[in-house]
Amino acid sequence: MLLAIDVGNTNTVLGVYREEELLHHWRLLTERERTADEWGVLIRTLFDLGQVPNESVSGIVIASVVPPAQPALHEMSLRYFGIQALFIEPTMDLGMPVRYHPPGDVGADRIVNAVAAYTAFGGPVIVVDFGTATTFDLISAPGEYLGGVIAPGIGISAEALFLHTARLPRVEIRAPAKVIGDTTVGSIQSGLYWGYAGLVDGILRRMKKEADNPYVVSTGGLAELISPACEEIDSVEKNLTLEGMRLIYNRLR
Repeated sequence: MLLAIDVGNTNTVLGVYREEELLHHWRLLTERERTADEWGVLIRTLFDLGQVPNESVSGIVIASVVPPAQPALHEMSLRYFGIQALFIEPTMDLGMPVRYHPPGDVGADRIVNAVAAYTAFGGPVIVVDFGTATTFDLISAPGEYLGGVIAPGIGISAEALFLHTARLPRVEIRAPAKVIGDTTVGSIQSGLYWGYAGLVDGILRRMKKEADNPYVVSTGGLAELISPACEEIDSVEKNLTLEGMRLIYNRLR
């Protein structure tokens, strides 16, 4: 089996594959200072809950945008599984030319998403990843990563509104029942949700003017919440990143 670990700035997603089948996946808060032993105990606990034998893992692949977490993950892989983990880097031969400048500046998660989306949908294709930041990435018809857009995530926007106003409360991010709010909380939720949907659709419309009728797929922790409000998104693939990691692992190993 393959253990895939996607370490984002806010969440860490773990998945266990048997061949092409995703058997289990878990979403956790990212803790930058988590030790190798803490990682090992945490993963063993999840494996126990999922009835996954430790010895069944034959490979580990990691995509991380949090450099401080990487040494502990490397040590955990060796100590608890006896496996040299594969850390995905954009400068590797991932089967997709990177036209970004410089290529090493692209987050590993963005390239992983691009590989998975192109494999599933062909090109051109745009990936919208709703994470701590919301990223928009364009892959060409021949399968080249061309670049994209980085915007503050909706969670960052909500937190900034709370921190920089004296009387506005922190609110849950959710789809409001109506656009015109009749309470302060409802008004904020409407502004966040519909304002963010407008941001996403506006960026996608402008990107489409520079591409040739691309397919648009979304992923990330808030994809299933935000995507239904966006007119320019064609489908949601919540495990797109894990699938890209599996594809890249198989290519490199």
